[in-house]
Amino acid sequence: MGGSHFDLVSTLERNVRLSGDRTALIFGAMRVSFTELAARSVSVSRALAGAGITAGDRVVYVATDSPVLYELLYGCARLGAVLVPVNWRLATDEVDYIIDHAGARILVTDRTDLTADVVIAAEDFTAWRDGAFALDIPEFAADRDTPVVQMYTSGTTGRPKGVVLAHRTFTAIRELLDDAGLDWVDWRDDDVSLIALPGFHIGGMWWATQALNRGIPSVVIPRFGASDAVTTIRENGVTVSCFVPAMLLMMVSEPGVAASNFVTIRKIVYGGSPIGPELLAQAIDVFACDFAQIYGLTETGNTAVCLPPSEHLPGRERLYAAGRPYPGVAVAIRDPAGTDLPPGCCGEVYLRSPAQMLEYFGNPAATAETIVDGWIRTGDAGYLDDDGFVVIRDRVKDLIIVSGENVYPAEVEKAINAHPSVHDSAVVGAPDVRRGECIHAFIVAKPGADLRIDDLEQFLMRRVARFKLPGTFHIVDTIPRNPSGKILRRTLREQFWAGRERQIN
Repeated sequence: MGGSHFDLVSTLERNVRLSGDRTALIFGAMRVSFTELAARSVSVSRALAGAGITAGDRVVYVATDSPVLYELLYGCARLGAVLVPVNWRLATDEVDYIIDHAGARILVTDRTDLTADVVIAAEDFTAWRDGAFALDIPEFAADRDTPVVQMYTSGTTGRPKGVVLAHRTFTAIRELLDDAGLDWVDWRDDDVSLIALPGFHIGGMWWATQALNRGIPSVVIPRFGASDAVTTIRENGVTVSCFVPAMLLMMVSEPGVAASNFVTIRKIVYGGSPIGPELLAQAIDVFACDFAQIYGLTETGNTAVCLPPSEHLPGRERLYAAGRPYPGVAVAIRDPAGTDLPPGCCGEVYLRSPAQMLEYFGNPAATAETIVDGWIRTGDAGYLDDDGFVVIRDRVKDLIIVSGENVYPAEVEKAINAHPSVHDSAVVGAPDVRRGECIHAFIVAKPGADLRIDDLEQFLMRRVARFKLPGTFHIVDTIPRNPSGKILRRTLREQFWAGRERQIN
């Protein structure tokens, strides 16, 4: 079947030529062939052009996953426009900021609380798409560095940053693996892929495009639910998928679940946060398939490091590691001065990948802080072992990962501190068996204020997504800070993480 070309559109067209009648997307009872997907994307590009969208313009999608997302992806790519898939769970204020920051004039959504110059309701998308059939598409020639997707990540200062990703983000790793003859993350002609991770995450979008590039059918689900995922795998004969550990835990914890539910699965790729040895052992027992762990960031274009299936066999000693870089991807461990450290010495992990981001949209200062001489600063602390495997020990940045979702404390603290009864706050992550980490908030009330936690929770629900809400609030007299006023998060985290070898979960 098909293979990687230098851009998404030419790869789709190649699959149309080779086997256009083959199913590309499965959505409930709907089947969309590669020929149909290509034709729909042409109609989308015509409709976008008719609305005045040209190369470089941003188009925002805020809805649960469906074939519409991928029609928009390829439709935007044909024009040189950039798709901005946004987490549909974000609060109104959060999405409004992204729409404004991206300068997007068109919004496709299944919500009624959002505004843009042109708003297309998801239920009206088909009629809108097909209503401009007679329009010509402006000629556009993409190259490997042409922007095609912009994803917003949680911000260290309380505002998300738009990570601009080029076509090569979605083709480069596949090319590297093919050239090296490695099957760490591989595809077979009879595979059926499940897109379990949402398309607004780099993991979901990257995984979807890998199967589409290869000409493999993909099952699209609106949102992940453990019971529905188990049923979907069984009913569609799914052979490969990508999950975060929290998803694996939910599936293996489903009442009555057994290996018989997953007889068609041959390989599971997982990442997004570390996996505990107990959960991994349980997953290997229940799924009875090959496992591969991937590590990377939105900024690296998703996976840059992989722990292949061979390292998941019983008795292997490297399950503590994130993996080793793909051929063509480089890893360095550096001290705060930027000096390379030898194996075994812990420092900040730097990655350099042909799939990495172009920039943070409209934010050259942040871009310069993250891309240093062509290397991506990950904000993770770790070391290289003697065989070149990357081991992650902690985070340099104050990041909390809840069920695979990135949350920066500054985002939540900014919302908390806006409450009229709050004087100060600090947010940290703590280990959580089900979600990986949970959020704890330390609150200092204003003198004389009647601070009620239930009122504060309602206040926050209007300002941040539900997954960013603290699970526990601690009322304290003061927040520990250093002489320059920086919160001493280590002091607050210590009570939750004491005695653990890794300070991430």
